[in-house]
Amino acid sequence: MRHRKAGRKLKRTASHRKATLNALSAALLRSKRIHTTLAKAKETRMLVEKLITKAKNAVATEGDKKNVHVRRQIARYIKDRDVIKELFTEIAPKVATRPGGYTRVVKLGQRHGDAAEVAILELVDFNTGQAPEKSSSKPKAKKEKKEKKEKKEVPTGEVTLENK
Repeated sequence: MRHRKAGRKLKRTASHRKATLNALSAALLRSKRIHTTLAKAKETRMLVEKLITKAKNAVATEGDKKNVHVRRQIARYIKDRDVIKELFTEIAPKVATRPGGYTRVVKLGQRHGDAAEVAILELVDFNTGQAPEKSSSKPKAKKEKKEKKEKKEVPTGEVTLENK
């Protein structure tokens, strides 16, 4: 019986599962968005939320230089120094006012090969992959009118599809 046993096994041994979640966490903090299975995304989310909270609290209370202990605690999970530096300099200050919920899981459906549920795990405050909002359609209407005028101005000697 699995009473009071939290977390998913992901069909891996304990060491393999730990390595997988650490790698996914580092990838998420590096690129702000990853594409993985739903179960892995939900497990990675739990780990990343705890790491971001530790970094955020260390930056908020102790400043930038006195958080060596917290950096070493996070370095147990994230082996890339550049990712740790980015976590403390960019991510933690940006989410300083947010009381949790730093990540978002977006379901994408099933993968074709094995029908596994696929999802995107992304940091909420970093919308890097989205296109900027488009302006109103009024400038497009002016552009279309100009194009129509240009099409109407055809020399009399040439035959076009519009004249037929």
